[in-house]
Amino acid sequence: MSPTTTGTGAGASSGDALNAEALDLDAQHVFHSWSAQDGRTPLVVAGGSGSRVWDHDGRTLLDFSSQLVNTNVGHQHPVVVAAIREQAGVLTTVAPATANLVRGRAAESILSHAPEGFAKVFFTNAGADANENAIRMARQVTGRDKVVSLYRSYHGNTGAAIVSTGDWRRVPNEYARGHVHAFGPYLYRSEFWAVDQEQECERALHHLERVIQAEGPASVAAVLMETIPGTAGVLVPPAGYLTGVREICDRYGVVMILDEVMAGFGRTGHWFALDAYGVVPDLITFAKGVNSGYVPAGGVIISEAISSYFDERVFPGGLTYSGHPLAMASIVAALGVMESEGIVANAARIGRDVLGPGLRALADRHTVIGEVRGMGVFWAVELVADRATREPLPAAAMGAVKAGSMARGVLPFVQDNRLHVVPPCIVTDEEIAEGLAAIDATLTDIEQA
Repeated sequence: MSPTTTGTGAGASSGDALNAEALDLDAQHVFHSWSAQDGRTPLVVAGGSGSRVWDHDGRTLLDFSSQLVNTNVGHQHPVVVAAIREQAGVLTTVAPATANLVRGRAAESILSHAPEGFAKVFFTNAGADANENAIRMARQVTGRDKVVSLYRSYHGNTGAAIVSTGDWRRVPNEYARGHVHAFGPYLYRSEFWAVDQEQECERALHHLERVIQAEGPASVAAVLMETIPGTAGVLVPPAGYLTGVREICDRYGVVMILDEVMAGFGRTGHWFALDAYGVVPDLITFAKGVNSGYVPAGGVIISEAISSYFDERVFPGGLTYSGHPLAMASIVAALGVMESEGIVANAARIGRDVLGPGLRALADRHTVIGEVRGMGVFWAVELVADRATREPLPAAAMGAVKAGSMARGVLPFVQDNRLHVVPPCIVTDEEIAEGLAAIDATLTDIEQA
């Protein structure tokens, strides 16, 4: 479908009328996440292709959000769409206890990109229940209860996942037991009075170990953290931090879980973000980029040691749609095109040669930019009211950043005082230039207001 096609009912209705109908039905009947329900004016998305989306009237936006940082192969990749259609004609659903060829192929493809020492994949419906089941595995294997995660984190909106999360969404949802939080490294807003990355790393590791010691190491089942915290600000860890976490986990017999839901499958210019750090956890959780969100899917990649623990012990977990055939077909196809089209390499090149330099050039021109950080197509621009004090740009100004970007044809990802620049992994040099020009003009307006 092209941007000029209005979709179902277009013969009888204009694009404006279809947009109005979508908004009306949404307001009447759809209950939205993380929102007060009244007064919302959501963007209408009717279609998409590659790095762009459009509404029913054909208004097109360059998608610098990848929706929720998941459309790594872009919108409507024809190979992935065809694979879903083909599978729908063969078998649309099957019980998880069965053996199914496309499920096996999906697991095989995922494992081919994981570090050595991983044996099996447990499929879930999304990233949240992937983290739920990774926690469950860690508790079963260790016989311990507590999970240590970071305050600057997001792990999903289910029972244990939301309590593992560190941000404000945890607080009204603290029903799960055994969760403890620590601060991770974030030099720009250091909790440790650090003056450089080396000191930030050393002190963050000391803090994490002291939390485990204070909680009682024999009570700690797992350390759960995003390899690169995403929603919290694309907090690229300093050299040595993740290997230091691995050493701490080994020292106390704690399972190390790396959440790659947002950072995995090409987002950082690596198949997994952990590949950049030479660290091997015990469990890896994933979703989003594994099939660009075309069909809900996630899972846990399980090390041989943990997988073998359940060879003769029942794993007390399961999902009706675990390994759903349509999701599995989309995974096989998405990973296949990522390999054949060099999509991961493109993300790496874009980040290294185009997007990273372009964002740093913006920082040189705009005093409202406090820090730029990221890799691949996974970047955050921290916006401040004052560079000296690092006071965050207020919410009203951030609203103007979002509105200004969209007025210039770019769909942004705005979180707190940050602009996350996270286009699809297939994004081109020309599209990056287009998006950066819109951001440049928008920030100029903010500074002149």
